[in-house]
Amino acid sequence: MTLYDQALAELGAVFGRIDEGAVDAAVAVIADARRIALYGVGREGLQIKGFAMRLYHLGLKAAVVGDMTTPPVGEGDLLVVSAGPGSFSTVLGLMGEAKAAGAKTLVVTAQPNGEAAKRADHVLVIPAQTMADDRGTGVSVLPMGSLYEGAQYILFEAMVLKLRDRLGISPEAMRANHTNLE
Repeated sequence: MTLYDQALAELGAVFGRIDEGAVDAAVAVIADARRIALYGVGREGLQIKGFAMRLYHLGLKAAVVGDMTTPPVGEGDLLVVSAGPGSFSTVLGLMGEAKAAGAKTLVVTAQPNGEAAKRADHVLVIPAQTMADDRGTGVSVLPMGSLYEGAQYILFEAMVLKLRDRLGISPEAMRANHTNLE
């Protein structure tokens, strides 16, 4: 078995354990939000940025926290954060600010009992290894938190497809929202 085969098998196992009901619930929360702000740190942040881009392609009002054009959040809005290992100080701080402003929070994590999940309005668990559990026996062939981050990419793209269907958005409409400044 090659490294590629091992990595793909591990990703397949993650999706064999994912709670599809929780995925659909997260899709519904996103679809119902007035505006969506998204945040993640490190490589999780890269996946979150890609997700934000696709939400924008769907025509949703989505922005990445930290960008100068991110609007304030309030009632009817949603903050989506990634906290694979369970918690990051920045994630907890942003969640507190969003909740104080009346926005709801959705945490994507591998640790359903982590501090971020405990404070969230909605939780989506990706059952994959992160840097919090990348030592010892039975660890992924992928380094550190890469299994979680790779699963995020696939999950977010699948969620975009579910959102596209739910909202009745055509592939052509998505393409029309893609930048021409590349």
